[in-house]
Amino acid sequence: MANSTMTQTRTVVGLFDSRTDAQKAIDELTREGISRNDISMMSSGDTNQFAESSSGTGQLGRGIANTGAAAGGDLGRIAGFTRAGVTAEDARLFEEGIRQGGFLVTVRTTADHTDHVSDVLDRNGAVDIDEKSRGWQTSGRDVRTTSGTDTTSRNFTGDSAKERAMPVVEEKLQVGKRQVGGKRVRVYSEVKEQPVTENVELREEHVHVDRRPADRPATEADMRAFREGSIELSETREEAVVSKEARVVEEVVVSKDVNVRNQPIHDSVRRTEVHVDERNMPAEYDNSHPGYRFGSYYANDPEYRDRDWNTAEPHIRRDWESRGHGAWEDFKDSIRHGWDKIRGRA
Repeated sequence: MANSTMTQTRTVVGLFDSRTDAQKAIDELTREGISRNDISMMSSGDTNQFAESSSGTGQLGRGIANTGAAAGGDLGRIAGFTRAGVTAEDARLFEEGIRQGGFLVTVRTTADHTDHVSDVLDRNGAVDIDEKSRGWQTSGRDVRTTSGTDTTSRNFTGDSAKERAMPVVEEKLQVGKRQVGGKRVRVYSEVKEQPVTENVELREEHVHVDRRPADRPATEADMRAFREGSIELSETREEAVVSKEARVVEEVVVSKDVNVRNQPIHDSVRRTEVHVDERNMPAEYDNSHPGYRFGSYYANDPEYRDRDWNTAEPHIRRDWESRGHGAWEDFKDSIRHGWDKIRGRA
């Protein structure tokens, strides 16, 4: 189960039913070059507290074991796991696995080796923790199981830094521009015919032959014409001649005007505001106090991630009182402080 957090170190955890299988996995990891200081095996002692096995010593396992031993009880064990980067839900499962006599192997490695380390643990007999938890639930143990994975070994983000940074994120408004389509103007031409009428005067000639009766003496001119001859006249007429001349009577010009305008952009940006509360809390409210650990455990529990204190308090109180750790009113403030500390409000 890969974790996407960008952290250099990862913690891979596998639960074994027998010490022999756990030791075989440790030996194989050691042969492949993983330092003994990064491998640990833990089991339950006669006092029902974490004890490091002599077959594997490591700084990670020693830190988990010391946390559990110093705090005592279920909460101390779970706190040891969560400090190593294990989720609260899986921490409960592994704590119950050790309680039931299992052997827990923890390996600290780099992010690019987590899959290989998981394969080594699985190959040497790491049990399916989800299947185990279903068996515990059937037998009456109140252990929550996770869903959506069938892996036997799991890897978690290891927080090995000596300091923690709270990033201050600020949004910057960036305004750009892009071209978008607007009104589109298309100009096209076509030729159409239309009938026209023009008036023109046309001249026509007509020849008329008339006979007029006469009775007069012939004159000298008549005598000269008194011979054979002919008179010829021609008729003429005008007809319309049509021709066409193309003339430009109008021009249609298409152009664009470019206008530049300033438009104010109104939006909002977010920024992280970090508030430092330097109040001195009582010494009894530090992380070794059982009430503080109890409150911080529930604040990390995914089941309560979206709840506030007012809605979660009744259930937390019932769980506290059922464990017999003490009167609720005596520990309420420290439990609330542990809750607020994890939620960033203390």
